[in-house]
Amino acid sequence: MTVLQNTLYITTPDAYLRLEGDTVCVMVDDKKKLQVPLHHLAALVLSDHVMLSPALLGRCAEEGRSVIWLTFSGRFSARLEGPVSGNILLRQAQFRTADDAAQSLELAKAIIAGKLRNSRQLLMRGARESDRAEDKEGLVQAVKHLAGSVRKLATVADLDALRGVEGDAARCYFDALTLVMKPQARADFPFASRTRRPPRSRFDALISFLYALAMGDCRAALETVGLDPQLGFLHAVRPGRPALALDLLEEFRAPLADRLALTLINRAQIQPKHFEEREGGAVLLTDEGRKLVITAWQNRKQEEITHPLLQQAVPVGLLPQLQARLLARRLRGDVKHYVPYLQR
Repeated sequence: MTVLQNTLYITTPDAYLRLEGDTVCVMVDDKKKLQVPLHHLAALVLSDHVMLSPALLGRCAEEGRSVIWLTFSGRFSARLEGPVSGNILLRQAQFRTADDAAQSLELAKAIIAGKLRNSRQLLMRGARESDRAEDKEGLVQAVKHLAGSVRKLATVADLDALRGVEGDAARCYFDALTLVMKPQARADFPFASRTRRPPRSRFDALISFLYALAMGDCRAALETVGLDPQLGFLHAVRPGRPALALDLLEEFRAPLADRLALTLINRAQIQPKHFEEREGGAVLLTDEGRKLVITAWQNRKQEEITHPLLQQAVPVGLLPQLQARLLARRLRGDVKHYVPYLQR
């Protein structure tokens, strides 16, 4: 049985984490604000300016517990890792597959097929729930475009062509995404296109932060099963870039991150006051906004769904783990094809 362990998120500036016996103590202004048994935690995710004691860092490294630092805007900054672990035979299979152009393309196609199908599903749901004829029509047209993009995947001959199909589909998807927002929310969350590093709209800042949280979960899942998160099949390999984690993230952008962002907006749980604009036009979540989003993310991960392939009820937070294991089975040759996660 797999147990979904908790992740401790600390966003309070200048918080200090120290080890006290077998517990983690969170200190703020020399006052103990929280104390958590260490064995309850699978990972620690910290914002900038959060400090840890050397003893706690050493214990996390020794026991294989991840410590991840995010920037104020939610981008991945650094990660503590202990000794390299995992099945060397599995990693050898991963490297052989990455060196095989045909196999890499096959896996990349499966990943993008999952991404497009999940993006289409989100827009279809928005169309069903829309009360405005013009919004419904715009969403239906985008759904048809994405369906055409999925059909094109069968004919792409290389990664460049695949990335072209994906890029065109992504532009169509994001053009339609605001139509899933309630009309009264669109003035507060205008969105034309993605402008990363830094985001320049509230919606972009929100989904970028959620993508960073999801990417951390994907990377941890890959490392847990023994795969190298830096060697991917779709994203180009670059020093320090977790290409395989970015590959796995593609399947979860729409069903987990985008959908949660839209839910928070449509329910008015996240509001303009939870964002701030910096010099140069960058838009970032405030400390209060980040706490709100992290709480919603953790609650979402505890919800149970029926996995479409396994036909078992599992917590949402386990989905990256399950997909990482399915990918490992494909690389070992236990199954012929990798089946991406498909949202119902």
